Amino acid sequence: MRIAATAIPGAYTVTPVLLPDERGSFHEGMRADRLQEVLGEPFVPRQISYSVSCRGTLRGIHTTAIPPGQAKYVTCVRGALRDIIVDLRVGSPAFGTHHVTELDAASGRSLYIPEGVGHGFLALTDDTCICYVMSTVYAPGTQIDINPLDPAMDLPWGCTEPPLMSPKDTAAPGLAETLAAGVLPDWRGVSV
Repeated sequence: MRIAATAIPGAYTVTPVLLPDERGSFHEGMRADRLQEVLGEPFVPRQISYSVSCRGTLRGIHTTAIPPGQAKYVTCVRGALRDIIVDLRVGSPAFGTHHVTELDAASGRSLYIPEGVGHGFLALTDDTCICYVMSTVYAPGTQIDINPLDPAMDLPWGCTEPPLMSPKDTAAPGLAETLAAGVLPDWRGVSV
């Protein structure tokens, strides 16, 4: 597998080597030893979750307060999606920077998202399924939500029609309001 750094410190795309034959194909979806080499620390899964979305569904931008923090390893296991991450770590040299990755089941490409980095995606096909492998279990009351359509962030979703969003994401504040509320993680308190 090829692990490549993104513009956001500590975030990486992971592209497997597909081994096709007449039966189909095989690939390694995640290797803890390879991730540890790149991260400098182990990534220990504590929870695995899935979401299934119809085409045009927009989910995010979400992160988790620190503590407890939550790193994620995300993979599209069915369909295709446009994944966008945003550095939300106050004081980070890349604060507010975003990175776009197309994830689809055919490529097996994944994205490692460190603690304090926001995550969202737009489903590009019906029945798109994303798998989240997370470093901590869900802790009610620790999620930080930012409106993915915040004009100040101007994220390149590429929507051709209004997206389908949850009431929670639609009502989420923008980045400036979230920053002013003092709930975003501090860059100095996050390992990268």
